[in-house]
Amino acid sequence: MPRRAEEIRNAGLGGALALEPLDQGGQVRRLADYRGTNVVLYFYPRDDTPGCTVEGKEFRELYEQFIGLDCAVIGVSTDSVESHRGFAEKHGLPFPLLADTSGELASAFGVLEHGMAQRATFVLDRDGRVARSFLEVTPRGHAQRVLNFVRTLLESHRMLGG
Repeated sequence: MPRRAEEIRNAGLGGALALEPLDQGGQVRRLADYRGTNVVLYFYPRDDTPGCTVEGKEFRELYEQFIGLDCAVIGVSTDSVESHRGFAEKHGLPFPLLADTSGELASAFGVLEHGMAQRATFVLDRDGRVARSFLEVTPRGHAQRVLNFVRTLLESHRMLGG
């Protein structure tokens, strides 16, 4: 069972932000490099399985809306770079898929179980802090729920003068 969002907020993500997993193109991606933008970091168990495919395609369909809100979308599983490459190409996924083959990133977010990332999503704010966690995710409709939250987050930020 994943740790609660409050625990992750309290513990901080310093070490996780510095990890250097490879994306489906073999490029190093560090979460720290995304500071200054909001990030949707979604963990999923396996490439090309039914639920993971639904979730990936729904993020794909809403990708331009996330980008329009200055919000990056990043998928993460413990699959290999090669597996991610095939999955991204097959389904036209335009965002990075991180190959967390060691499970370090999933472990840092408390979602590694039996060597596999559990389905969960974290929205990181511009400072790299967890603004919201979605645990025990149902794939269908999830991307829209996350997009709605990001819109609310940005609107509240604007209302507070940010």
